[in-house]
This record gives sequence, C-alpha cells and structure tokens, in this order.
Amino acid sequence: MRPTRWLRRNLVVIAGVLALIYLMVPNLVVLAFSFNKPKGRFNYTWNHFSTDAWQHPCGVAGMCGSLTLSLKIAVYATIGATVLGTMTAFALARYRFRGRAATNMLIFLPMAMPEVVMGASLGTLFLNMRIRFGFWTILIAHIMFCLSFVVTAVKARVMSMDPRLEQAAQDLYATPAQTFYRITLPLAAPGIAAGALLSFALSFDDYIITSFNAGNSVTFPMFVWGSAQRGTPVQVNVIGTAMFVLAVVLVLAGQLAGGRRRARG
Repeated sequence: MRPTRWLRRNLVVIAGVLALIYLMVPNLVVLAFSFNKPKGRFNYTWNHFSTDAWQHPCGVAGMCGSLTLSLKIAVYATIGATVLGTMTAFALARYRFRGRAATNMLIFLPMAMPEVVMGASLGTLFLNMRIRFGFWTILIAHIMFCLSFVVTAVKARVMSMDPRLEQAAQDLYATPAQTFYRITLPLAAPGIAAGALLSFALSFDDYIITSFNAGNSVTFPMFVWGSAQRGTPVQVNVIGTAMFVLAVVLVLAGQLAGGRRRARG
C-alpha cells in the first residue's frame, strides 16, 4: 500500500510537473530547430546543426521590420493599458458610484468574447469613422484588448491590500500624495507589474484582432503566418527562442527579487 499512498500524496505535484513538461516541449522544439540547416523552403525536418540563423537573424526580408513594429506596438499598448487599467482598477475597488456594476461587466466583456468579434467590431468602427488602418488602429485595438487583463490583475491586488496601513500613514501626518507613493503604490506594484507583463505578451502575440485592423502594416505574428504558407524560415525560430529566454530570465529575476525582499523582511 505504500506506493499507492505515496501516489495519492504527490498526485497534484506529479500532474503539475507533467503539465509543465507538456507546455515546455514546443518551446524546446523551437529552440532545437533554430539551430537547424533546412533543405529547401521548409524547416520541419532535422538535417544538421548550424548557427547561420543566429548569426543572421534578419536574413529574411521584412522579418525584422515586422518584429520592430510588433515590439513598438506592444510597448506602447502596455503603457497605455497599464495606466488606464490601474486607474480603473482603483476606481472600481475603492469607490462606490452609479454604474459600477455595469462597468465591471463591460470590463470583463473583452476577456469573455471571442477575439474575432472584438477585431471585427473595432474594424467596423474604424471604417465608419473613416480612420486609416495602420499603426494607430492596431495600437488602439491592442489597448482595448489588454485593458481588461490589467484591471483584473490590479483590482485583485488592491482588494487584498490592508487599508490599516494607509490609515497608519495618515495618522503619522502623511499627505494623500505621500500615502499613495510610499504605501499604496508599492503594495499595488506586483499587480501592476503582472498586468503590464501580461499586456505585453498578449499584444506581441496577437494575430486575430491585428489582422482586422492592420491594413497594410505587417506585425510579427502576421509575418509568421504569411511565411508559413511558403515555408517557415529558421530565423522565426531564432526570434521565438530569444523571446522565450527573455521571458524566463524576467520571471527568474522577479522571483529572486521577491525572495530577497522576503528575506530582508
């Protein structure tokens, strides 16, 4: 009975490890094929090891231009969605006003509805307003899409904060601005950072909403989809591997920083 008892005790851990392995396998495949030397147009079978793609990541025409556009849109969309989402989250969590329930429902609609609905709706709006499709329409669409995720992350953090800490600062004659910048904002910072990172990832990765509002602009996901019709270049795997490694480094850095703060505390 001991193996059965051990399996029951560690079943959740085993399931978590298996799920993590399942999620990591595609990234490892992309990493491996970024060092492949393909024969012909397609990079679907392993031939032999090569670092040519890493030495010339912009060797494919138009790829680095689309990557730059995606990064620029992701950064601007993250800033816009984080600022607007943080203010909205504080308003919904701290204040009571008419229409608060309806606002909460509207905030969650972009997360609940399919992306194709939101993309088509925004595209119709831009057409009716005679706005030219391009960088700004993509940026507005991404901010609208990412806003809900920021509000959700920040609101959860704000509602879990102890209000007595702010009251103690006010009892010590801190002004409202000092209380916000020295107490409220540092406590809400993990939720804000989580919402910002999620916004960046969603904006950089989005294809469906972008395709409805891009016009002649080509972002990196659109470039990957178009190139897959003719043969995916190895440089796409190089960019994917670089983004994956960067994300892992950021997560590890955040975990180390949090561990150090807890140790000092």
